[in-house]
Amino acid sequence: MNGPHDMGGFTGFGPVRPERDEPIFHANWERRAFATTLAAGAMGQWNIDMSRHSRERVPATAYWASTYYEIWLAGLERLLLDKGLISKEELADGVPHGLGRPVSRVLSAADTPAVLARGGPADRKLDREARFRPGDRIRARNLNPDGHTRLPRYARGKIGEIATIHGSHVFPDSAAAGKGDDPQWLYSVRFPAVELWGIDSRDAVMIDLWEPYLEPA
Repeated sequence: MNGPHDMGGFTGFGPVRPERDEPIFHANWERRAFATTLAAGAMGQWNIDMSRHSRERVPATAYWASTYYEIWLAGLERLLLDKGLISKEELADGVPHGLGRPVSRVLSAADTPAVLARGGPADRKLDREARFRPGDRIRARNLNPDGHTRLPRYARGKIGEIATIHGSHVFPDSAAAGKGDDPQWLYSVRFPAVELWGIDSRDAVMIDLWEPYLEPA
């Protein structure tokens, strides 16, 4: 998806100024936004890739004008509306209108530490061999999908080299569209800076890319 989130290589946004001794949360509402997103995700109505795609669909002007957790909240609101868990009226009023829709799971405060420690592993078994090997030259395909993808725009059509095979994992493009895990081989690909940006530099960028994004160079 060519959305406002895919900012690699963009110019005109000003310098990046890291905040010294930045706190985890800048305000209590950010802490609540994080907790609410985790609790809502634990209901099992969507997966992490659907959640990412929901944030990517925030309109560009709103996305660039929002803070990190404002984008999280906007994405969560869209998911809750899309899944019929809340109504537009409930979102506007901030109170429930009648009984809510039952869900399969509810995350309790007592269970939260164990759930966070367990995480959500994305590795999956695949019964076919990887197409590429370390040292292979590849080209990132020039794809412009409507849905979620982890192939950044600045790498599309560029030539790199397979550095590492990470095994087979959930394919985010399929998972975000609700089409199942669709396991695919995952690689770290090394792209020279001169290939990506056209600059005279010995630097390189390592990008983790799934096999459907790649073709032999």
